[in-house]
Amino acid sequence: MEKIGYMSKDKFSATWISHSSLSDYLKCPRAYYLKNMWKNAAGHKVSVMSPALALGQSVHEVVESLSIIPSGTRFNTDLLVKFDLSWRKVTGLKGGFTSESQEADAKKRGETMLGRVMANPGPLKNKTIKIRETVPYYWLSEDDNIILCGKIDWLEYVPESDSVNIIDFKTGKYDEDPESLQLPIYFLLAGHTQSRPISKAFYWYLDRDDAPREVIPPDLVESEKKILMLAKKIALARKLNHFQCPQAGGCRSCDGLEKVFLGKADLVGTNDFGQDVYVLP
Repeated sequence: MEKIGYMSKDKFSATWISHSSLSDYLKCPRAYYLKNMWKNAAGHKVSVMSPALALGQSVHEVVESLSIIPSGTRFNTDLLVKFDLSWRKVTGLKGGFTSESQEADAKKRGETMLGRVMANPGPLKNKTIKIRETVPYYWLSEDDNIILCGKIDWLEYVPESDSVNIIDFKTGKYDEDPESLQLPIYFLLAGHTQSRPISKAFYWYLDRDDAPREVIPPDLVESEKKILMLAKKIALARKLNHFQCPQAGGCRSCDGLEKVFLGKADLVGTNDFGQDVYVLP
């Protein structure tokens, strides 16, 4: 793949596409608009918090923070201590919890996941590769003014082949959809934003697996074509300002965000991305 080392267009005027924004659009264009474009009266983008999101956010924060620590001392600090600190950001209403028991159950699940990682660190003990950008990106199409971006959970360094393995952590109860574009996007990003070849890719279902599961690599040529086609649809929708829910009366994907839009949700804070966080009554 060609490495892009310069910008011939203004990245601030480009349409930025990620796995998350693509998923939003495919589920519901209205949800995409409310989550990725609309800003509230304070001029901030918004996010709707839920117990599942609070759990995933906290576990990811703890596990991903290990990558910047030297491999030899990575597990010197108890991950549950770090988890307690991270959990403070989502405790109570801030995490969308409606009862103490609901929060206790969610936190217990997180502690179990991190206990599993400490007992079975596997590839997390090995050296990692860090991409310089906080959010890696490259020009998917300069002609169409589209940038592909995203944050890869973990890049394990493989010294024998001077290559990298992609690892994505999963905290949900269900397997990733085989048709998901997440892995193709990660392959493309890793291929364009760091110099080493990609050997393998894994999903690690922390809720139930003691080790990552290897995933069949995607066809990158076809994947890039598909991603660009969808990105062009989004770019056109943005140009026309046309974002309509496919269901009359709204759907599960846009319902919560619509309540924020209508002022029917409660503001509980601001997250690390500068988004105002809301919970539903």
